Amino acid sequence: MPKGYWVSVYPHIDDPETFDVYNELAGRAVRAAGGRVLAGIGGRVNAHEAGIAERVVLIEFDSFEQAVAARASAAYQEALAELPVGFERDFRIVEGLD
Repeated sequence: MPKGYWVSVYPHIDDPETFDVYNELAGRAVRAAGGRVLAGIGGRVNAHEAGIAERVVLIEFDSFEQAVAARASAAYQEALAELPVGFERDFRIVEGLD
């Protein structure tokens, strides 16, 4: 069964500390749903073409369905409510290759 991945890219962050509450709640929600952070905050990025190097987060789940369910979970919805006003991110759930 192919794995599922959350891929998040944040084009610009004025104040990273405004994400502290979200990061804590989201981390708990991801772990509770069986997710594993593979790359994330503070990791190095070498961006090319239209790539954005500000912040990239990659989270792996055992299946695409598990990744979708984690995003819809009450715990993650609570985390989303804590994102700063006016933030921008490109968030995708993608299915891995089997």
